Amino acid sequence: MAETSAFKLTYATMYDPPPELHTRFEEEVAKIRGNLGQEYSMLIDGKDVLAKDKFENRSPINTGNLLGIFQRANAEEASAAMESSQRAAKDWNRRPWQERVELVHKAADLIDERIFQFGAVIALEVGKNRMEALADAAEAADLMRYAAQQMEANDGFIFELGKDPLKGYDATNLSKLKPYGVWVVISPFNFPGALTGGPTGAALVAGNTVVMKPAEDTPWTSRLLAEAFRDAGFPDGVVNFVTGQGSVAGQALVDSPHTDGVTFTGSYDVGMKLYRDFAGGRYPRPIILEMGGKNPAIISRHADLDHAVSGLYRSAFGLQGQKCSAGSRIYIEEPVYDELLEKLVEVTKGLKVGDPTEQDTFMGPVVNQSAYENFKGFTEELSDAGTFLTGGKVLTEGDYGKGYFCQPTIAADVPTDHHLWQDEMFLPITMVHKVKNLDEAMQLANNVNFGLTAGFYGSEDEAKWFFENIEAGVTYANRPQGATTGAWPGFQPFGGWKASGSSGKSAGGHHYLQLYMHEQVNTIIR
Repeated sequence: MAETSAFKLTYATMYDPPPELHTRFEEEVAKIRGNLGQEYSMLIDGKDVLAKDKFENRSPINTGNLLGIFQRANAEEASAAMESSQRAAKDWNRRPWQERVELVHKAADLIDERIFQFGAVIALEVGKNRMEALADAAEAADLMRYAAQQMEANDGFIFELGKDPLKGYDATNLSKLKPYGVWVVISPFNFPGALTGGPTGAALVAGNTVVMKPAEDTPWTSRLLAEAFRDAGFPDGVVNFVTGQGSVAGQALVDSPHTDGVTFTGSYDVGMKLYRDFAGGRYPRPIILEMGGKNPAIISRHADLDHAVSGLYRSAFGLQGQKCSAGSRIYIEEPVYDELLEKLVEVTKGLKVGDPTEQDTFMGPVVNQSAYENFKGFTEELSDAGTFLTGGKVLTEGDYGKGYFCQPTIAADVPTDHHLWQDEMFLPITMVHKVKNLDEAMQLANNVNFGLTAGFYGSEDEAKWFFENIEAGVTYANRPQGATTGAWPGFQPFGGWKASGSSGKSAGGHHYLQLYMHEQVNTIIR
């Protein structure tokens, strides 16, 4: 359950949970660790499906731990999932919206009931600390509920329009939002709960059938989601679950003639390739892309520095910086530069890096060998260009050497024309720069292709100026819970501008569910 008594688990509240959450999480971790290494099938047309090819899912905490064996689908198996979805769509998209909403609510309730199982798997599979792992699962359920609530609040998105001024006739005009058909959800490793369950729930509420294709690093969490949808009572073929390589299974799903819409969360390069590939179809179809960020935080000379430090370290180093919303650029006004950095460095040096299932761990491992090597490459570049105030190295002693552990790293004195001020690193690295005034900070903050999240610390008048001038979709001021991170459905809808997203609408907000439907106008004359 996501709530214990009056406690509501979100990314903002997770820093002070009741003791019961820790006890139940630890019990579930022990249970799951005692039963690792099983084989997991795909779910296609309501059936367990095995592929000829398999792949191992190993924990980034200790690569000697085999979490499970999963199926590596080929193009034919991906096609079978699409055909199943197309068959199911003929019935599903004609069912009353109230029935779809009820089933999505049931699936969300099952996630709540199984939240400690989800949290334990996410911690072991992704490397998230326990509270971030539990919050990922809780957010999946809340995103699904929010989509259902939006459908209910808008009475199925059926609206009566004006009557034509026809003498001797009575005209009725209705606007209806209707499903597209078959939707593909390609989700990332870093939020395998929320960023798989959220868009899948929205697509289902809208009346689409769905094929879920998770990242290769995190198939287990998405398998748990597929089980929740199955156990909630969704008809066979309405939700299909396919695992495998993005370049094979993912590409086959995008290229399928049965695909009516796609939601993709991942890198800019892969997202833009999918965007261009999808445009090569017979006609335009919707594609919802969330492609990362290079998120700035600006600290005014009037800031509450303790609030700023709290928000900065949480956003820079939560989930090891592997968030599209991570705070990777910090611009500090000159009068408070030294004092703020002294405080930030002290806190950062005190962060515990280790097994994320342990209660006092803040940072777990990065997700895989590729991220680990990228960290070494980027820190080598930064050591040549500037100085490290903290970190800069991988951890290899003792148990650290069994996984992919990196130090939380703050880099200073890097010239502002260096490419790492522009390029997303997706690692526990943040860069700091001293500015003379807020205008200089804003110019630097906006001088990137991305526009996902941004944070500010200063006076209320300065905060208004910040909101008016920053080019980002999710913006925060004076938030100790996270400078650039911590969005939650119904509170802070999440979506980006510029290279960060394709729709201009934010998940968990008023305008997102409609992306999964197109409009039909019905006119009848009596």
